[in-house]
Amino acid sequence: MPEFVAQTLNGLTLAGIIFLVSSGFTLVFGVMRVTNLSHGAVYLVGGYIGYSVINATHNFFLGLAAGALAMAALGFLLERTLITWLGRSEMAELLATLGLIYVLDDLALAIWGGSPVTINLPGFLGQSSTLPGGIVYPNGRVFILIVAILVAAGLYYLLRRTRIGAIVRAGVDDRDMVSALGINVRRVFALVFSLGALLAGFAGVLGGTVLGLYTGGDSDILLFALAVVIVGGLGSYEGAIVGSIVIGLIDNYGTAYFPAVAYSVLFIPVIAVLLIRPHGLFGRATT
Repeated sequence: MPEFVAQTLNGLTLAGIIFLVSSGFTLVFGVMRVTNLSHGAVYLVGGYIGYSVINATHNFFLGLAAGALAMAALGFLLERTLITWLGRSEMAELLATLGLIYVLDDLALAIWGGSPVTINLPGFLGQSSTLPGGIVYPNGRVFILIVAILVAAGLYYLLRRTRIGAIVRAGVDDRDMVSALGINVRRVFALVFSLGALLAGFAGVLGGTVLGLYTGGDSDILLFALAVVIVGGLGSYEGAIVGSIVIGLIDNYGTAYFPAVAYSVLFIPVIAVLLIRPHGLFGRATT
């Protein structure tokens, strides 16, 4: 039983990291209908930037802020240039963001090299504590789980209790109506794209403490994000939460108890949702 509890906590920690990535991914698609395949590369570069700042300043939280803000700036730049210039062509956006993966990956390889690195948490966060039941568990994983819960609560408040959130939700349902009301849709798009990139960069630094940073890590995290949005539904905040928990737990249980078929176990819920509810648990059909 203690081992199962520990594996459950590991799965929830992974779910927290996945949520930070997939929530931005699904928001960008929900509002802008842009399937940003470079989202995983943004996660990886944000993690590397945080890693460099932490090494230079010996301050983890400064590195966390640097990784998140740098990727928010990159997201804003991409939305104002590449995404806008493509003129709402879905295929062009898909191919352009796919190409951007290779650009960001090559830049990361040239700057930080191909050797895997791990971000170390400072002080108390880098130690372990004994939880009820005699389970010795890393404080850093508990910290990541708490941060993910706080971010989820903050996003819920932003999306459900503020005017900005109302505009974003309206943009998901009917972008033309939002424009007709005199709202600057381009500004909303830039905000959402920057927020999605910020969350990816933030997750990159946190994920670097557990998963590490390595060549190809962007593809792994993008795979998780795609699985989450399929299970939860594109454009659904609630779907991002539920999908992240489902995928995080199943992936960790599969890796721990069925390592030979871990990937098969991961995609069982994805296939089941596609067969039963193609738009995801909380998603809706788009026209």
